Parts: sequence; structure tokens; C-alpha cells
Amino acid sequence: MEIYTFTPDEEQKNLRIDKFLSEQLPDQSRSYLQKLLKEGNVTVNEKTVKANYKVQLSDTVKLELPEPECPDILPEDIPLDILYEDEDVLIINKPKGMVVHPSAGHYTHTVVNAVMFHCKEHLSGINGVMRPGIVHRIDMDTTGAIVICKNDMAHQSLAKQLKDKTNTREYVALVHGNIKEDSGTIDAPLGRSKVDRKKQAVVKDGRNAVTHFEVLKRYGDYTLVKCVLETGRTHQIRVHMKYIGHPLVGDQLYGPRKTLGNSGQFLHAEKLGFVHPRTNEYLEFTAPLPENFKKLLESLDKR
Repeated sequence: MEIYTFTPDEEQKNLRIDKFLSEQLPDQSRSYLQKLLKEGNVTVNEKTVKANYKVQLSDTVKLELPEPECPDILPEDIPLDILYEDEDVLIINKPKGMVVHPSAGHYTHTVVNAVMFHCKEHLSGINGVMRPGIVHRIDMDTTGAIVICKNDMAHQSLAKQLKDKTNTREYVALVHGNIKEDSGTIDAPLGRSKVDRKKQAVVKDGRNAVTHFEVLKRYGDYTLVKCVLETGRTHQIRVHMKYIGHPLVGDQLYGPRKTLGNSGQFLHAEKLGFVHPRTNEYLEFTAPLPENFKKLLESLDKR
């Protein structure tokens, strides 16, 4: 069992405790946190509270998170937006709100459940029963291209390309503020936040992390950028853009409270390129922007 202790800040004052906890623990679903509240796994100042309790600055919130069960991961008939498929790899355009692989609170409706059904369980087993076929991931609310490996040969090849930084990963992001430079590089090590262990942060002893960005369009108070990953750390683009003073629009974890959209960051994995593990041919795939992203840009164009 993991035990977490949190203290609300000024911006979080008067938030419902289930909302507060979902901000602190973005990998856990709100319904799962509400279940833990009902079961008495959450205390405020050593007393149990209901999900509608509003947190205060002086509160000490303690959460006991049970060890995750390891249930059978079952195939599910979930439609996939397939960009490419052959005997070795499957490239999909992941929608917003879909978790890549099962984890505590997310054992169904994940990319893994969907591809297990689609591929009839012919997936690489290198990453274990919870992550069959998964060689890299993107956040639940990030959309775009992700590759699934159907066998261990493909998995080993793709994993090596990721490690050697020979693949292509380009993202499109909408950020707060007007970026003055036309392009730049953020070279800042990332690791677990010392203040909030569910967040990543720029830390001195963190792992090397490099993001290159290029301005695509300016909208006054917002900027559309292309981000090219040299490394692939957890929440890398989200943390790096916040670090230079331009957090992602819609990012409830790293961005400002007042933002456009309320369903997660506007971040899209647009381009994915790699050398095919069997043919040694370089392949590149482009995932079209999701409708909500396109509509937001159209509304900003009209301003």
C-alpha cells in the first residue's frame, strides 16, 4: 500500500476533494478515487470525509492507495483509427481520454484492450501482461500516433531506435502566451517533483531531457508550436513548456486554473517515423488533428 500526503495551495482552496485528488493523482480515475473515499481510504486531518468535502489551506489530506490488483486483461471490441498495419507493427491515431495500457483504476477500455481484440492477441510480450505490444506511450489526454508491436522482433527493433534517438516524434501543441522566438531548444533534466510525487519537474539530478520547438502560428495570447522530442520522458513537453513560461492550453496538472477547454492538454502526436524492423525501410506517418483541436484553432483564427 502506498501512502500519500497532500496540502492544498491557494488555487486549490474550496475544491471538492475528489477533484483535488484527481489533480494530485492524474493516473487515477475520478471514479476510483471516489470509491476510495467511500471506503475510508482518504482522511482530512485524520477524519474521513465525503467526496463533496471542500479542501482548505490548513488541511492535511492523507490517501492510502491499495496495491493494484493484477486482473486478467481482456480483449475489447473498441474501434481503432488505424494509420498503418502489417505483420509486425500497427500504427493508430489514439483519441483523447484513452489510456494506453492498463493500470490501477484503468483496467478496461485501454489501447491494449482494443489491440488485443484487433490483433487476436498476437502482440509482443517483452513488457509483460499489462503492456503487451507497447513500446512507447502517450498521456491519456494526448492524442495522436502510437506504434504497437506485434512480435518481439519488432519490439526490440523499435525499442533500440527509441533508445538511440533515431526515430522521429513530432508533436503539435497550443500553449499560453506569445513566444517571441521563432524556435528554440529546451535542455533541462526531468525527474519526479520533490513537492508532488505525481508530477514531473525540472530537477538538478533528473534524467537528460531535450525538446526542440518551432512556432507555427501566433494568436496573441496563445501560440501554436511544433515540438520535436530528442528524449521521451514522462510529461516532457508539458513540463518543458511550463518551464519556459508557456504551459499547454487545457493542461489541468501543469497549466493555469483559467484555461481554454477542460478536458486535458491540447497536445497531439502528429508525426511518427522509424525504420521498419523487417524491411529496414524508413516509414513516416502523420495523424490528423482531432476535431476539438481543429475547432479551437478555428475559433482563435476568428478572434
